[in-house]
Order: sequence, then C-alpha cells, then structure tokens
Amino acid sequence: MTAQDRRQGARAGTTAVVTGGGRGFGKAFGAALAREGAAVVLVDVDAGAVEEAADDIRRSGGSARGFAGDVTDETAMATIMAEAAEIHGGIDVLINNAGLHSDEYSRPIREMGLPKVRRLLEVNVVGVIACTLAAHPYMAGRSGACIVNIASAAAHLGGTAYGTSKLAVAGLTVTFARELGADGIRVNAISPGMIATDTIRAELPDAVKERVKAMQYIDTDGAEADIVDAMLYLTSDRARFITGETLRVTGGMAAGV
Repeated sequence: MTAQDRRQGARAGTTAVVTGGGRGFGKAFGAALAREGAAVVLVDVDAGAVEEAADDIRRSGGSARGFAGDVTDETAMATIMAEAAEIHGGIDVLINNAGLHSDEYSRPIREMGLPKVRRLLEVNVVGVIACTLAAHPYMAGRSGACIVNIASAAAHLGGTAYGTSKLAVAGLTVTFARELGADGIRVNAISPGMIATDTIRAELPDAVKERVKAMQYIDTDGAEADIVDAMLYLTSDRARFITGETLRVTGGMAAGV
C-alpha cells in the first residue's frame, strides 16, 4: 500500500464482496468497508434492497455496486464473482453474511417441516460453500485476502435447526481455513449474540430478550457496531495470523472452551 493509498483510506485499492448486503448486518458491513476505502460489491436476493444499499454508499462518497442473486444459485454466484473481479481486478474480502434467521427458523424441526429445514440449510450452509468456491479463484494469491463467515451464538447453544445450520458454518470456517491457507486466504467467522437491531426488537418477545440477556456476563445490550468492529478487525492486517477461528461477540452468553 502506498502513502497515497493510506491517505485515501486503509482499504483503498481493495475489493470486498458482501452477501446479504441489502439490509441488516450486510448493509452495515458494506458501508463500513466503503468508508475505509474499499470498492464494495453487495449481493442480495432482494434486487430493490441491494440497489438502495449501494446507492446509499455512493451518496456518501463510497464505491459500491449491487447485484441481485440467490447465494444458493451456483451459476449466478460464479457470474457475479467473475464480474466483480473483472471490474475491480480481483476480490480481496468476502463476507458470507446472507442467511435465513429470526423466530421463524428457530422452531422445532418437527414443526418447521422438511421443506423449510431444507431451505434453511441451503441458504445458511450451501450458500457459504457456493460463494466461497465462486470467489476463490479471484482471491487466491492476493495479499491480505480473507473471508469472514457469519455464524451465530445459537451455534454454540444447540437446540434448533437454525443453530445447527450456524454450527455448520463454524465447521466450514475451519475446513476452508485449512483448504485455502495455501493460497494465502484467511477464513474466520463471527458468532453474534443478541444484538439490538430493528429485527430483534420487532420479532423477539420481551420475555425472550430478558431471558437471553440474563445469560450474558455483561449486563448491556449488544449493538450492530460491535459486529461491524469485529468484522473490520478480522479483515484487517491486525488479524494476519488468525485463521480458522470463530469470534463470539455475545457478551459472554455463548462463552465456552
């Protein structure tokens, strides 16, 4: 990185792809990376939301493009990653954020039924694989290349199909860290705890929020910025010797060894 790059931003000259980039964590990740100078590529199944998120970044002076696509569609992801790499000269960061979540997917498997469970696993697990494989050729050998997968505190607590899908994401993080390390690509994950987003406020009953908060070691509400900061750390040179790890940002709720 040149002195000019440093003046322009810590991530000037880099390209970051964020799936599920139309809203929530994904939108916040894209905005944060763009503020640091990265050219951001947002991918989301909701075409309107992803283009609006990209517009927001551009209006703030950042570089962003939005692509509509389902992360389970192998062909679509291969096309998007190839186009992003052609436009920007490669891919440096991949954030596998797209996923199905909320109360709807935290119910007993017998209640959910196989079609809904299958869709959950397709998006949360197969989607991570599809996007990683599609991005890999354009990340291999690039200095500082890294992937961050978004797991969940539920992965470490057990008891739901959603938690099981995110446990698989933590497992894939180790697998891909081992497989892609030879190409200079670090792979880590973040397990967010209960974060006070608009979705959580709207969907979780107060009794559930109180019960979960009582499990924390820290008596404070988690914020979206806590997850964004964790992502910025894991994708920075400060984390250059960290790979195959899942960082639990849960206020201690999902602490374990």
